[in-house]
Amino acid sequence: MADRDVPFRDKAIETASREEIKRIQTAGLKKQVEHALNTPFYRGRYKNAGITSPAVISTIADIRKLPFTTKNDLRDAYPYGLLAVPREEVVRLHASSGTTGTPTVIYLTQKDLDMASDTMARSLTAAGGSRGDVVQNMMTYGLFTGGLCFHYGAELMGAMVIPTSAGNTIRQLKFMKDFGTTIIHATPSYLLHLHAAIESEGYDRGELKLRKAITGAEPHSEELRCKIQDKLGIEVYNCYGMSEMNGPGLAFECVYRAGMHVWEDRYIMEIVDPETLEPVPDGETGELVLTILCRDAMPLIRYRTRDLTRVITGPCECGRTHRRIARFTGRTDDMLIINGVNIFPSQIEEVLLRTKGVGANYLIVVEKDGVLDRMTIKVEITPEMFADDTRVINALRERIRDELTALITIRPLVEIKQPGSLPVAEGKAKRVEDLRNS
Repeated sequence: MADRDVPFRDKAIETASREEIKRIQTAGLKKQVEHALNTPFYRGRYKNAGITSPAVISTIADIRKLPFTTKNDLRDAYPYGLLAVPREEVVRLHASSGTTGTPTVIYLTQKDLDMASDTMARSLTAAGGSRGDVVQNMMTYGLFTGGLCFHYGAELMGAMVIPTSAGNTIRQLKFMKDFGTTIIHATPSYLLHLHAAIESEGYDRGELKLRKAITGAEPHSEELRCKIQDKLGIEVYNCYGMSEMNGPGLAFECVYRAGMHVWEDRYIMEIVDPETLEPVPDGETGELVLTILCRDAMPLIRYRTRDLTRVITGPCECGRTHRRIARFTGRTDDMLIINGVNIFPSQIEEVLLRTKGVGANYLIVVEKDGVLDRMTIKVEITPEMFADDTRVINALRERIRDELTALITIRPLVEIKQPGSLPVAEGKAKRVEDLRNS
């Protein structure tokens, strides 16, 4: 692809020198440290570290003087401990699930929302999107950022957006055909499901104008990307985002699809050894740590994402100078991603252990059901409950299923087991069997 064919939203900043990017980052970091001192959380955290002003930052390397922030910190600061502006300036709240009933909450001012939309528009443009596109957003709308933040970015780019949200595949196909959808946003597993529906419903692929898909919310291999591209006859782009960092768009593949560019004028990226927390050289795998430079309502500095990746060395053919990261190889914690939804085993344990009649032993089994994920909770019940009427046991099963659905937003299967029927671990209990790659 010739240079003139590479799309840019803001070519000056996207191709800025590394020196200019570092200058922007240093100035932004100083501002964020000063701003963070307005929050009860960072004021206390930094006081304990002997930090009382942004004067501690003179170069970008000085970021290592600052403490890390974790997801547990966000829960401990709930609800307003990380808010840096008057509550009246907040125009939107997003939240994501956590290991307990306390969600991690993100606040945004109108300026923050505008910046998040612009970042998403920049990412979509880098992937070859334009104002002539019809974008169908198949991600769930609501407290998670994947729906709304992507939506506003696509609109800002100038595309016509169809907010179909997740599910209802027959309607998705009808809208794709009737309105000439050119770009879709969905999880990789749903894209395979969509292909199967196209065939089963008798749609002619030639009737569809679809040319690109943006995938996110769940990790996937290059092999799966190629399979989706082959089946649907489209280009598939990988993107990365998280609610804590304004959602999707913080890292995105350009038209060369050789790694995801992190927009370093708006985020500071570090890769550290998850055990020592020391930086690793470019090219080596470690935990991604992010600092957001473009949010007023809620600063977040040196946030440990728990995601494992590496910096891709060398320049990208597109000419952008913002560094790229590779596909993620895993996480440093035990979070599961089921059909795009983040779930922690401890969330499930919380429901089970508070339910009368449930024993202490359980097993979470995750496997493939066609192209989608299926989760089954196998749980032992107490001897008294097992000896009870079948109708009582069935009611218990449905109560567990309903409470889990309310907490984790997906509806698992629940199998009731007699006492002592599940394996008992001699050491650390194995609570999860992930059979999706077996």
